[in-house]
Amino acid sequence: MERVSLKIAAAVLFAFCVTGCKQSANTSATSAGESSAQNLNGAGATFPYPIYSRWFSEYAAAHPGVHINYQSIGSGGGIRQVSEQTVDFGASDGPMTDQQLAASKVPLMHIPSVLGAVVPVYNIPGVTGNLNLAPDVIADIYLGKITKWNDPRLAKDNPGVKFPSTAILPVYRSDGSGTTYIFTDFLSKVSPEWAAKVGKSTSVKWPVGIGQKGNEGVAGMVRQSPSSFGYVELIYALQNKMTYGAVRNASGKFVLASTDGVTAAAAAAASSMPADYRVSITNAPGDTSYPISSFTWFLIPTHSSDATKTATLKDFLTWMLDHGESEASSMGYAPLPAQVQSMVRQSIANLH
Repeated sequence: MERVSLKIAAAVLFAFCVTGCKQSANTSATSAGESSAQNLNGAGATFPYPIYSRWFSEYAAAHPGVHINYQSIGSGGGIRQVSEQTVDFGASDGPMTDQQLAASKVPLMHIPSVLGAVVPVYNIPGVTGNLNLAPDVIADIYLGKITKWNDPRLAKDNPGVKFPSTAILPVYRSDGSGTTYIFTDFLSKVSPEWAAKVGKSTSVKWPVGIGQKGNEGVAGMVRQSPSSFGYVELIYALQNKMTYGAVRNASGKFVLASTDGVTAAAAAAASSMPADYRVSITNAPGDTSYPISSFTWFLIPTHSSDATKTATLKDFLTWMLDHGESEASSMGYAPLPAQVQSMVRQSIANLH
């Protein structure tokens, strides 16, 4: 009887030890998994959000334990948050000014990611085709000088189109926006009056119209408002099945936005890209260049106290060049030119 009791006690003790050891091992494994997990937080531009969302999801799937959280709040918000160090990286479609860079709490580097196009969108009862839109006409709509759809200047570039006599409702971005920067940068180049009265910035004082937040907000407002006119990134027009216009470029050709047109606009800049990547390609020369094109940038701290986050950011940016660029065209963006990709690889290597 005594031997049986001893065997039972030994068995209980063995079972307890095995269970305890397994629990201890599981706890250690969990702790190790948690310590290897890496969360990166970013915020900024809505212009590239569709492709960024796809990239971050694909990268996380290929790198278990890494999560990239991105808030699509507009370029102004992205610049502000990365400058205040409340996020690990920012994103903007308008390059930061010298003053903004100097005011940042941390040195920042612009890393171009893809190129895109801003398109003029409209909702005109009875008009369903792609209109021809001269740069001065676009500027004067937002200056309040062209107020009706049947204005003679619109009719001149669109023979045969029966425009209604309704008033135009201009729609613009109410938040700090890189899309606005690209659009107003273009208008400042083609309209001296716009340059003098309004200028270019991520946020300007619009002479007329109604503001909406984000590319999503402008697209939604134009879709639901007859006789409205706005500007959005190309992918938002495509996703929402919106009609957009062909814009007259610097060579006098009316060009409908496309990845080929954006690539053509970037060609000249690619051969003379400045070391800090802050360049404008709006109203670029060339018969096939789409005139409201732009690079979009990640804003990356050049120095960080968190070596693990820096290593993850560097790895993601390299993955972007190796894998992400090939997905750009299918989503309405243009990939970085080969010369620019080579420059970016060197810049990534200098992050620490």
